[in-house]
Amino acid sequence: MKTLLSKIVLSNDQWQELERRERSRTLPQKVVLRAKIILMASKGKSNSVIARTLNLSRPTVIHWRSSFIEKGLDGLKDIPKPGRPPVLSEDTIKDIVSSTMVKPNNATHWSTRMMAKEKSVSHMTVQRIWKKVHLQPHRTKAFKYSNDPKLIPKTIDIIGLYLDPPDNALVLSVDEKSQIQALDHTQPLLPLRPGQVERHTHDYLRHGTTCLFAALEIANGKVIAECQSRHRHQEFLKFLKLIDKQTPPDKDLHLIIDNYSTHKHQKVKNWLKHHQRFYFHFTPTGSSWLNQIEIWFGILTNRRIRRGTFKSVKELINAIEQYIEANNKNPKPFIWTKTANEILRKLPNCKDTSVTRH
Repeated sequence: MKTLLSKIVLSNDQWQELERRERSRTLPQKVVLRAKIILMASKGKSNSVIARTLNLSRPTVIHWRSSFIEKGLDGLKDIPKPGRPPVLSEDTIKDIVSSTMVKPNNATHWSTRMMAKEKSVSHMTVQRIWKKVHLQPHRTKAFKYSNDPKLIPKTIDIIGLYLDPPDNALVLSVDEKSQIQALDHTQPLLPLRPGQVERHTHDYLRHGTTCLFAALEIANGKVIAECQSRHRHQEFLKFLKLIDKQTPPDKDLHLIIDNYSTHKHQKVKNWLKHHQRFYFHFTPTGSSWLNQIEIWFGILTNRRIRRGTFKSVKELINAIEQYIEANNKNPKPFIWTKTANEILRKLPNCKDTSVTRH
């Protein structure tokens, strides 16, 4: 009994691992419960209290508590049970795994049935092997690594604006969402109802496009925006004048913007010479993820455009303007937390750091 009631003292590594298991939403429930038992025991809770709190039997709590005292984290693993010996040899399993990572001659990737036929096993066997080694040949992810020679200074500059903006200045994330289509389905929608999702026809009618120019104020989440028919330097200059008009004249304006040729047109440069409170900060090429307006564009698309039905460009523009008006009544800024050093450490590893979110 003394062993069962002994106080459990956790090392820092053990504490972090148990907390990870306790918070996990993917681990089996039994693993989560065992972590909770040990964490509660380390806080001095008795076996009876732990059992009542977690709705377990007291012998169960005693078992895992004793096992942890004896073997540490290894004591929380299930004891291997005897069973039928594996049918496949380790060499066969390794062969299936290595073959999966080489593309077949007549397809872009392996399916379970293709591999099963190739190796003369069942497709369920292939599925179990893939699941065990975390192979998912049916899935892909996109990435893009910026080759901008000024990648590091540009990244540091922009993240500095997010984390430590200049005094007496506004930081604006600016971009255009071009070719937004006014789409109208060929038949009326069938509405949502219990047991049935909203349905629409797969075909649609095109009624034209619009281009949305937008500037997200980093500090408060408000958006200055305007829809225009085209996407040229003339329209961009018009939008810069709108920003100039709708922002306090005594504040400098730092615009985070991408490298689209429109933004670097000579007439734009000439205009900037006469409006010296404007400062452009260009994102690295292929790194639109650094521009927070891209996040906002993604939200706008998901909530108002993608499933919308618009019989004209005017209807589309009205819908966008209504969304912006609602956004500005209760704006919520995006909180940037990563430092430049944390991000730059990941870039050489070609992580998914340059994927546009819309």
